[in-house]
Amino acid sequence: MKHEERQYDPGLYLIPTPIGNLEDMTLRALRLLSVSEIIACEDTRVTGQLLKQYSIIPQKLHSCREHNEKSISEFLCNEVKKGKRVCYVSDAGTPGISDPGMILIQTAITMGTPYHVLPGATALIPALVQSGFSTDDWCFVGFPPHKKGRDSFINALSDRKNVVILYESPYRILDLFNSLQSSQTLNARQYYVVRELTKKFEQSFRGNPTEILQLLTEQNIKGEFVIVIDKENI
Repeated sequence: MKHEERQYDPGLYLIPTPIGNLEDMTLRALRLLSVSEIIACEDTRVTGQLLKQYSIIPQKLHSCREHNEKSISEFLCNEVKKGKRVCYVSDAGTPGISDPGMILIQTAITMGTPYHVLPGATALIPALVQSGFSTDDWCFVGFPPHKKGRDSFINALSDRKNVVILYESPYRILDLFNSLQSSQTLNARQYYVVRELTKKFEQSFRGNPTEILQLLTEQNIKGEFVIVIDKENI
């Protein structure tokens, strides 16, 4: 392990973690987690289970969640300036993509802290490729708002002519497709929907919103969803 330590300079490292299948960790990510003086994470319990899976004993674990990201980001960057390696992981996927991490990066830029973002697991790219839709022109819009601005968010999808990728929770997926179905423009487009991506019970659906809504109502809805909307037929 001493040999590995010399490969990594002090710095802030944002590390993607598996979105479901725990084998989706890179060797570089595991080595960095093993040699870092501080591991900051969204949930210490979730990260603790991941580290246990790979027999990694952290030197220090710090919680860095949405509610305290501003306050702890400066602390983490200062620790880097003291010569430490600091890793940040969210509960699943790439930090900063619909997860905490953006404020941490912005703080690092402001403070002149060296930082590195590792490539790795994320839900939107596998879903896009699996959809079979064009990968030449697409956009990612994250989660629809829960309440305020939700209708405007969904209505704005009608104006997008490219492939669109978004996330939705199991608690609001039926509401989302009811709204999509009610739009003549959006109901005319084709969709690829996948849930439990990379997990044992991964499941996908294809069709327009009316067809997918029927399929979803026949399911025991669990797990977060990735929705890919094909280009508008012109």
